[in-house]
Amino acid sequence: MIKQGNKAQKSYGLKTKIQKLRRTSIATVLLIGSAMVTTNASAADADPSIKELKKVLQGQIELMKPELEEKVKGLSVDTKMSLMSILAMHNRYSKQATMRQVMTEVLSDYQSVMAGIMTDNPEHTADSARRLANHRIPVGGLLPYLGLENISDERLAVLDSFNTSVEGNALKLAAAAEKGDMATAASLLGPISSGCVACHGVFRTKPGVSDLLR
Repeated sequence: MIKQGNKAQKSYGLKTKIQKLRRTSIATVLLIGSAMVTTNASAADADPSIKELKKVLQGQIELMKPELEEKVKGLSVDTKMSLMSILAMHNRYSKQATMRQVMTEVLSDYQSVMAGIMTDNPEHTADSARRLANHRIPVGGLLPYLGLENISDERLAVLDSFNTSVEGNALKLAAAAEKGDMATAASLLGPISSGCVACHGVFRTKPGVSDLLR
């Protein structure tokens, strides 16, 4: 549990660094054409964690078909930095799992959190919540699964708030459980669930529904 907590702290620390770069305009451009994230060399490039994140992004871009790569290339710097900030919260990147498989894992982790709360098991609850917050990133990253129609600054702007609702609250829940405050932990289940539902409302239709039926 302590190891998982340290990972979460490092992820949030990296996210904070990226947000600081974003706020102070040190970050410049994510150069999709060269498949690299370009930031100020004296700041971001000096941080090995950001260098590692650049490698992850490069690998994702190399898997994109030309039409998706072109759409991503057209995103604003602010949107690209926001996506980078979200990815900075994760250190589990799959080479084969799809988005649907990852979401199934997230559901399993959410159910495990509930089981921990219902059995008044703080360690179980915290471990499951941290696993949910640091869920696997599917092969190719998030963008290939959202549909070309959603690869725009306007549509992707909501991701940060959804990320805060789900993963941010999952980390708060884990912290509460570790303190033995299971009432607060239980109160955060609703906001996490609402964040999931809101995100699905934007980026997918009802699973299993066919538009070919009368």
